[in-house]
Amino acid sequence: MTSDNSPGLAGALAAGTIVLDGGLSNQLAAAGHDLSDALWSARLLADRPEAIADAHLAYFEAGADVAITASYQATFEGFAERGIDRTEAARLLTLSVDLGRDAVRRARAAGIGRPLWVAASAGPYGAMLADGSEYRGRYGLSVAELERFHRPRLEVLAAAGPDVLALETVPDAEEAAALLRAVRGLGVPAWLSYSVADGRTRAGQPLAEAFALAADVDEVIAVGVNCCTPEDADHAVEIAARVTGKPVVVYPNSGEVWDARARSWTGRPTFTAEQVARWRAAGARLIGGCCRVGPEAIARIARTV
Repeated sequence: MTSDNSPGLAGALAAGTIVLDGGLSNQLAAAGHDLSDALWSARLLADRPEAIADAHLAYFEAGADVAITASYQATFEGFAERGIDRTEAARLLTLSVDLGRDAVRRARAAGIGRPLWVAASAGPYGAMLADGSEYRGRYGLSVAELERFHRPRLEVLAAAGPDVLALETVPDAEEAAALLRAVRGLGVPAWLSYSVADGRTRAGQPLAEAFALAADVDEVIAVGVNCCTPEDADHAVEIAARVTGKPVVVYPNSGEVWDARARSWTGRPTFTAEQVARWRAAGARLIGGCCRVGPEAIARIARTV
């Protein structure tokens, strides 16, 4: 399924570069929404869904071609901790995709005529734990256990009709293996995006081995990295393109550093248009931003590509 009869995303990647949106959470925070909750931006699916559609629209207006949904931290288990039953949780997961579609319709009404797509976000198991383990991996679960965790949520998201499933911020090649098994037969393409540091996955595996898992998976239309520094992305893009032969997806953080003790960002952004040009030359075809990358930065990316 594609948004508003636009070309399929896989075909569009073969033809050129697609611009992803930026950090959904920072856009919501900039609009005054409190995200200090274990559900993070997923809390607004129940409390303020219109705010999520507004954030998607802001990125479309800035030049993004893809809206990544607010389902990153939305899981049956996480919602259950808040007293939300499975039926309502499934409705909220579906709503995350519907809100992306709503933003597409509003973008059309505002005169934006280029193809637009909706990517349904599926974060790692550690995102549900909300304790930082999404940046470490190694949860003590088997691949089969992780597949059983991910498959029900992916089934609901796929049934909602996104253009692609965004298997993102994956810290561990074993979890990637589980996700790749979980997307089989869903009828929706996917991209696989690792969180990396110092040339390895967050769990410490070599990137070449991690990317190779997706090389022969037909459902996967792009492989790459997100939620890392722009500098870590430089090396990873080249490896992903070489190992898989697939288009590369890359959407790093701004380059600032999160101080968990002070609960604030420190340092200066290091994300530049020159890096975007290098990633594109190395094989990146889906390029955007993650944490602390807002509409202004996405507008610069869109101008660059």
